[in-house]
Amino acid sequence: MARMSAEERRESVIRAATAEFARGGYHGTSTEAIAKRVGVSQPYLFRLFPGKKAIFLAAAERCVEDTIRTFGEASKGLEGEEALHAMADAYTRVIAERPEWLMMQMQMYVAVGAAEQEGDTEFGEAVRGGWMRLWDTVHLPLGADANETTTFLAYGMLVNCLTAMGFPPGHRVWEGMYPSARIKGRLEH
Repeated sequence: MARMSAEERRESVIRAATAEFARGGYHGTSTEAIAKRVGVSQPYLFRLFPGKKAIFLAAAERCVEDTIRTFGEASKGLEGEEALHAMADAYTRVIAERPEWLMMQMQMYVAVGAAEQEGDTEFGEAVRGGWMRLWDTVHLPLGADANETTTFLAYGMLVNCLTAMGFPPGHRVWEGMYPSARIKGRLEH
């Protein structure tokens, strides 16, 4: 079996950190748990990343980039309502299949609020920068209309909250959503 390169180990850490932070949040997740999940020592973990914050921010960045890629791929060549429904359908499919992705997003927002209460703006700057890239990704396919973009992202945040709370597909809380924004199938928790 070939040894993993530092970059492959780094990718393993980001995947493990996403799963751990999604479940325990920033403050509730230890670097020891991340190292254990990857199968490396904590000192090795800190050779790859300078600290816990850097690991969290790398996982947050990956989560945002995955969301941007999902929206970009879904809306490629589409505009307006076609793009909206394609992006909504792709997103709801991904968060149903990868619940850690959804929970990581939720933990990102909590971490920003907690960090800024403590006077740390680095989390917020990074997450807001990602959010703006996400905004730009959906803004153009939706006709560069600020109201359409805001409405789409507002529905997305509602989908996040309803899904995180475990409302099953078919529950009446989903009735006001356009069909492409509704969670399909069974949610696993």
